Amino acid sequence: MSNAYQEDISTLLLRKMKEGGFDFAAIHPIEFYAVFPDEHRARAAAGHFRGESLNAQVMERPDGAWHLELSKLMYATHFGIGEFEHDFESVVEPLGGEIEGWGVKHKMPRHQA
Repeated sequence: MSNAYQEDISTLLLRKMKEGGFDFAAIHPIEFYAVFPDEHRARAAAGHFRGESLNAQVMERPDGAWHLELSKLMYATHFGIGEFEHDFESVVEPLGGEIEGWGVKHKMPRHQA
């Protein structure tokens, strides 16, 4: 995936988060996703980030590929996400994996009736 394309997606997502009232002043678990052809490679990638992530989950997909979800506690900034995504990609791609993007969960503000 080209860096320019990924930056455009990240910029758009961060803008939508801002519009939705996301709290950028707080640290959040940012989730990074990748898919691998087998479990061994997915676990090898997860192991590379041991101690750096909040959580790493490896699970088999229905199509037989293996999904890695890596959560890292950090501020949701374009620079921070881009820098970690670059590091993530440098581990994932040599192992035959493919980056599937990133995301973050957050509670929607309650609207009073």
